[in-house]
Amino acid sequence: MIEAFAPLYRRLPTPARSLAASARGLYLKHWRYGAQTEEEVEGALERDTWSADRWGSWLDERLAKLLRRAASKVPYYRAYWKRIRSVRNGPSPEILENWPVLRKEVVRENPLAFLAEDRDAGRMYRNRTGGTTGRPLSIYSTRASLVRHYALFEARVRRWHGVSRAERWAILGGHLVIPRSRKAPPFWVHNKPLNQLALSSHHVSAPAASAYAEALWRHAPSHLVTLPSSGALLASECLGAGIPLPKLAVFSGSEVLLDSQRALLSRAFGTAARNTYGMIEMAAAASECAEGSLHVWPDEGLVEILEDGTDAPLPPGKSGRLVATGLVNEDMPLIRYDTGDRATLSESPCRCGRRLPVLERVEGRTQDLVVTRDGRRIWYWNPVFYGLPVAQAQIFQESLDSIRARVVVSGPFGEPEERQLVYRIRLRLGVAAEVSVETVPELPRTAAGRVRSVISLIARGPSGKS
Repeated sequence: MIEAFAPLYRRLPTPARSLAASARGLYLKHWRYGAQTEEEVEGALERDTWSADRWGSWLDERLAKLLRRAASKVPYYRAYWKRIRSVRNGPSPEILENWPVLRKEVVRENPLAFLAEDRDAGRMYRNRTGGTTGRPLSIYSTRASLVRHYALFEARVRRWHGVSRAERWAILGGHLVIPRSRKAPPFWVHNKPLNQLALSSHHVSAPAASAYAEALWRHAPSHLVTLPSSGALLASECLGAGIPLPKLAVFSGSEVLLDSQRALLSRAFGTAARNTYGMIEMAAAASECAEGSLHVWPDEGLVEILEDGTDAPLPPGKSGRLVATGLVNEDMPLIRYDTGDRATLSESPCRCGRRLPVLERVEGRTQDLVVTRDGRRIWYWNPVFYGLPVAQAQIFQESLDSIRARVVVSGPFGEPEERQLVYRIRLRLGVAAEVSVETVPELPRTAAGRVRSVISLIARGPSGKS
């Protein structure tokens, strides 16, 4: 739900909440799908088996067009190349490797600097992601870009596994679709325009497992899109209690899919769970085929694996920073964008016959989950920091009854801001807990250079360890 309408949405009665979700679904359907969708889907499926030479020629043409547009029409890049051209015999903008690696913080600070000057942000779709900090990152897209993006998802996630968006489906994601305070089902809403049953990941628990299973049987979806942690928890509770779940295709995303989670999901839903990788920035994406290989979508974005410190390219088999150049959104082009993830390209082609690159593994997306005293596990804390002067943030759980928010502030942060943050955290928890706020000069980083957005000292149980 849109954050601005969240307080009103939480007060709606259950039937009205589904009506509101459907109204939102109608809006999203307009932006994501259109007359060109099926043509785009068929084109993507055809490209799956193209030869390396044909792929190279197709990508070279699109990349050249993107780089020319960015260098001449995008304020941030135009200013960069103006500085570079002031030096005699400087590098050419026509070669991708001559472009600087783009840090996420730069885009977050001034997203409109990356919008082509012949586009009006007010007429574009705005999406937001918090990333590893609490501050949202805004991405602007035209309808044409979104249609291309969602057609790729339709082709390489759903159609690869025999399902489609025209069928009923379910999603178990991070959005707060039901008020945190709700104690009895339904813990879901129906989004009719998208044929979607939106399940709350914040209410999954042993007492609620049978209600979730009943809702899935009643909705009869052909597939489920889920967070690995939430889906695995539901699977574990149902398996442990002997509650049957319908057989359906399962696609996980937004977090690393752990082996333990995959096993739980596959056993509970009767089919092999398949992994996906993607981002709101539409810079890179990948999905798993029936052979278990995670295939990169070159038509979504070009992927580079770079060495820490030097930005030197790494060969297949070596783990490094995943840097991507998005090809779908040419109106807000992100070129050599450091995604904040680490990955390894595979040295071997896939037996499925598709000529798409394969990611051996993607690292850096696993987060700890906050565990409540009543047994729930909660992730996706970024919205609690929206609108507050916070540069970086981390939720730290010391015990079942103690939560601390560590924040690096970017402006005045006094008692009113602290009260607001504590209120939002308590609202998300839905149970009594001691909540405190600590302002710090910086947050600790992992060996891979990342800030963990959530750290919990409580055992994570069936969803696995990071």
